[in-house]
Amino acid sequence: MTNKADHFANFIKTAIAEDIAEGDHSSLSTIPETSTVKALIISKDTGIIAGVNRVGDIFHSLDKSIQITTHVKDGNTVHPKDKLISLEGNARSILMMERIALNCMQRMSGIATYTHSLTKKISHTSTKILDTRKTSPGLRFIEKEAVVIGGGVNHRMGLYDMIMIKDNHIDFSGGIENAILNANQYLADKKLNLKIEIEVRNFEELDEVLKTGKVHRIMLDNFSVSDLKTALQKISKKFETEASGGINENNLVAYAETGVDYISIGALTHSVKNFDISLIAQKND
Repeated sequence: MTNKADHFANFIKTAIAEDIAEGDHSSLSTIPETSTVKALIISKDTGIIAGVNRVGDIFHSLDKSIQITTHVKDGNTVHPKDKLISLEGNARSILMMERIALNCMQRMSGIATYTHSLTKKISHTSTKILDTRKTSPGLRFIEKEAVVIGGGVNHRMGLYDMIMIKDNHIDFSGGIENAILNANQYLADKKLNLKIEIEVRNFEELDEVLKTGKVHRIMLDNFSVSDLKTALQKISKKFETEASGGINENNLVAYAETGVDYISIGALTHSVKNFDISLIAQKND
């Protein structure tokens, strides 16, 4: 299993191959090889900044001599014209890595800003906002990192770190009881310590889960606020609870005020607007 450092190294390698390939001909043809510059990354938006801690690794993957000074930290609120990061070093190197760094920060900051806005709406409750696996291919780890910076909580990272029994698993295994018992037997056979979550679509399925037990969390999918309240009474805190499906910023508060433990929102990563950030070249003193 690869860790976050491995994921990020692979991300940078892929980004360089995609964007630079055999060379940045624009910079190579117009800028002397030894030219050095100072540059400043600034905000052009208002919100929560994220990805600052990743910028050094991005630029240094190409040129370790680039000097980097950060003026903000991940999770800070920034405004237009705020200084984020100062750079000094080889002009070609800075320009070659500019777009990769900005793309990363813009995506992460957009996610952190949106997540923060939702968590703020329900800060008077104990409910936590979860992300999902509805992420951009190859960018899941930085998108989920941005969710945490914005105040949200990560769900499973992938298919490997939690058992999530959804409708198709239930249908293909011959029912809820079979699916739960099979999952528990699998964990015992493989000597794995993973949590089990199961999705229910109605009260009949919920009753069967409560009868069977042997899970850690119940996801209540597409339940109305009223039905969710009834379901939570039935569960009576015997299991962790998660609400999912059709929940957005307009009805989020009503769902959170039911007392559900978690609310998962795919839009945190699949429908967010990127943050506006720019790099400005400055003349040396």
